Amino acid sequence: MTHPHIDSIGFTTADAEATASFFAECLGFQRDAAPLIVDGGPYAELVGLPGARFKLLRLAIGAEVLELTEVLDSGPGARPGRPIPTDSLSNDRWFQHSCLVVNSMEAALAALQPAFAAGRIKPISSAPQRLPDWNTAAAGIVAYKFHDPEGHPLELLQFPPDKGEARWHVEAPGALLGIDHSAIGIADTAASCRFYRELLGLSAGGDGVNSGQEQDGLDGLSGTRVHITGHRCPTGAGVECLDYREPTGGRAMPADQGIQDLAHWQLRLRVADLAAIAERAEACGGQVLHGGVIELGAQASLVGAERALQLADPDGHQLQLVQG
Repeated sequence: MTHPHIDSIGFTTADAEATASFFAECLGFQRDAAPLIVDGGPYAELVGLPGARFKLLRLAIGAEVLELTEVLDSGPGARPGRPIPTDSLSNDRWFQHSCLVVNSMEAALAALQPAFAAGRIKPISSAPQRLPDWNTAAAGIVAYKFHDPEGHPLELLQFPPDKGEARWHVEAPGALLGIDHSAIGIADTAASCRFYRELLGLSAGGDGVNSGQEQDGLDGLSGTRVHITGHRCPTGAGVECLDYREPTGGRAMPADQGIQDLAHWQLRLRVADLAAIAERAEACGGQVLHGGVIELGAQASLVGAERALQLADPDGHQLQLVQG
């Protein structure tokens, strides 16, 4: 396999079945397999909750996988999970979302309308925003952000004919085509570039500053100016870093945020050499978590690898690295 590669994008949910139903009914995701129950073991140690019990439920859309984690029992001595703060804003650095590519913004929003009307989901954007022509890198892209029923932020994105990968311009049975990237809030573009490019080996995938009334309408902010840098794998989804220069005041991720918290997201990234990454992580602004490289033994099938490493980026966003 060409490395690196994002195997899945995931987040923690209070109710995996209910969340899966929303993604299936309103967005067209398909269950990838039966739910997996994890009873402690090395996987629980890997994610920082020794002795915990989890349900993992995987959904597929196009070539990408969304993994839902429900903490059934947080284990001995662990604190309970926290909901997503109700006052979360797009420039807070715990912000992370999945960018869902659609072939028709109108059709995608029509499918979501019953959930909006029932109050199950809430908008972030004032309306779908067409990014302006002066913004050469993003001109003509139409975007819209909203919260899922538990408050996880999501983005719908429709590419014009001259932008996006070829796979985003094909016929599909529904409006949703797949996941282009996961976007994360950051404090320092240079630091994030060192981490994602020098340490993890992702390549440059675009760089620019978005501002103006369209960005305000998209993010639900005022006076927005955000430096956006893309980091891409050879194939599949990538990572997009959002460095908000204005408005200031974005809050840092809580130092104790863990997998039991609903604001927790996790990228599973397949790499060639875990040991080399663990050795260099601190020098590149990362943090090795929960004891370093873990031998998964009988739980290897959970992630498709014998060994794994939980790693935090410079802003605390977590990645689960697997080798193979």
